[in-house]
Amino acid sequence: MADADWDPEQYARFEEQRAQPFWDLVDLIHRGGLDLGVDLGCGTGALTVSAAERLGVRHMTGVDNSPAMLKQAERHGRVEVEFVEGDISRWTSDADHDLVLANAAMQWVPDHHAVLERWVAALAPEGQLAVQVPANHDHPSHLASSYVAHQEPFTSELGGDPPPDPVAANVLAPEEYATVLYELGLSEPNVRLQVYPHVFTSSADVVEWTKGTSLMRFFKRLPRELHEPFVSAYRDELLARIGRQEPYFYAFKRILIWGRRRG
Repeated sequence: MADADWDPEQYARFEEQRAQPFWDLVDLIHRGGLDLGVDLGCGTGALTVSAAERLGVRHMTGVDNSPAMLKQAERHGRVEVEFVEGDISRWTSDADHDLVLANAAMQWVPDHHAVLERWVAALAPEGQLAVQVPANHDHPSHLASSYVAHQEPFTSELGGDPPPDPVAANVLAPEEYATVLYELGLSEPNVRLQVYPHVFTSSADVVEWTKGTSLMRFFKRLPRELHEPFVSAYRDELLARIGRQEPYFYAFKRILIWGRRRG
């Protein structure tokens, strides 16, 4: 099994496109009274610090389970912002947080109802929850990788059981998130599905995008010598499905979720 961690440089190749949903999520958060906040799945931490500054959070903690990402986050650390390693799916606190923020992270963990219940339990009265998850599992960019993982030699190396797409396996429908938030005691849940219009130089750029995110689940289980053959086979399969286009319009669906705990 390969010891693969997230690659901050690969992830940052599309920094601007990945940041836009984060700022759209931040725009849903009401300013004022944000003394204690947490950013679950903080990655490199740059956006964590920027959000704390924009929102006026007095103390923000970034949590991530990737040592490589947290090593980058150290560069952004300040007195008011700290970074710690942890499992976001198990994270909770004792009704003392004014903000629980999670951007493009919750899709990696199962049982979103239970996870959201733990996160909501961390909110103080009038505390806010803001979550963004991708919902693009039905796009060829996701379907092609699952197809390749079921072909040889990859499927044998994966024990005949390739890891499923976490978005397809874990992410709920928007209306389900709205219902869960209401049942957990959040007032006026705001949940929306948004399509982000990414224009790439060519359709082959989609491979570079997925190398920094969804392909990681295969890299973590495949021997390192099969990483590049997997990417090559994935590129061929993807381009066979979407064609070789210059430029390429990559429509990417995401769910933005906001709610406030009743006082």
